[in-house]
Amino acid sequence: MQEENRKTNIPFFLKPAGKDYLWGGRRLNDDYAKNIDMTPLAETWECSTHPDGPSTVSSGIYEGRLLSDVLKEHPEYIGTHPHTEGELPILIKLIDAKQDLSVQVHPDDAYAHEYENGQLGKDEMWYVLDAKKDSTLIYGLNRTVTKEELRTGIEDGSIVRYMQKVPVHKNDVFYIKAGTIHAIGAGVLLAEVQESSNLTYRLYDYDRTDRHGNQRKLHVEKALAVADLNAAEKPVQPMRLLNYRRGWASEFLYRCKYFQTERILLNTERIREMVTVQTDSLSFMVMLCLEGSGMLRYENEILPFFKGDCIFIPADSVPVQLHGTAQFLRVSC
Repeated sequence: MQEENRKTNIPFFLKPAGKDYLWGGRRLNDDYAKNIDMTPLAETWECSTHPDGPSTVSSGIYEGRLLSDVLKEHPEYIGTHPHTEGELPILIKLIDAKQDLSVQVHPDDAYAHEYENGQLGKDEMWYVLDAKKDSTLIYGLNRTVTKEELRTGIEDGSIVRYMQKVPVHKNDVFYIKAGTIHAIGAGVLLAEVQESSNLTYRLYDYDRTDRHGNQRKLHVEKALAVADLNAAEKPVQPMRLLNYRRGWASEFLYRCKYFQTERILLNTERIREMVTVQTDSLSFMVMLCLEGSGMLRYENEILPFFKGDCIFIPADSVPVQLHGTAQFLRVSC
């Protein structure tokens, strides 16, 4: 019986849920072959058990089932990180911002638990996949303001004068702590790792309307209740070090109490052998392919992977090997 259970502890691919928010573009379909019938396609929720956009297993013995249902049956796949039954503590997205996103803020865990029916708050990390030459993002405030000043700025449209704008470049990393007023700017393509939450309080949306002519709802009072109104420090990109091994290299991007994120560069063409992925008995692992292609092997199975594929590796998985030329975002808890 133990051996039978062991053989279900294998990696599997995930199919994302899509979101057609009005600021999105086409790159997730065009560049990452998501094949989701949405225009625009703003976000793909690559690894998600959130009810607003759950991922579906797309390979192996669980193919066609919701990831959340699989994890309810096998909570050991998540590992030892605190979690609710069948729910991952994190959510991983790809985001294509053809236009500016709304100016927004997320609550922390304490506020969300008290005022949003026990939900999680939202700390998040962005890894920039591509950006136009003049792309920026909003990261906090450029000076300390009062709630009254910010409220007036929302009402008369002058709120943007308080926003700190930061240039964005490919390969940048930003950590957005709950309470930080922020917005992704037009022309930015990124991967986001966050707490498993869909709580967003909009402060300002440039008076835009949706396809039906309706303005999107603002959440001014909740936003003002959770927003950090102090001047924010300008984010600085830290020096990052590639740790080289035979056939692959890893680069640490960010670690917080919710998740750890690394960039993995795979290149086994010259060594002509497969690289073993170091699995973890304490945490699941998610590998999101950002560039390239190759093969994944476990036991007697060999599966091809391509740019845009998302692979879930359960905690205490069977040994997993990779071959090819590719870049991954590797996330664990």
